[in-house]
Amino acid sequence: MIEKTDWEVFAANMLKSELKRKGVTYAQLADMIDDKEVNIRNKLARGKFTAAFLLHCLSAIGVHELRF
Repeated sequence: MIEKTDWEVFAANMLKSELKRKGVTYAQLADMIDDKEVNIRNKLARGKFTAAFLLHCLSAIGVHELRF
């Protein structure tokens, strides 16, 4: 079994936090980025996704600035 790296956990938690802060559900995000809710759930649970996916999601929910 492959374990998530600290950066994968950080990225997944950052996206989850921004979704919660904006009040956006996985289903709503799926509609915004033309994906399936199950795919988003799986990516965030695994912490395995590209930087392009992260940026696409953040842009779709109106996040244009991050602090970390």
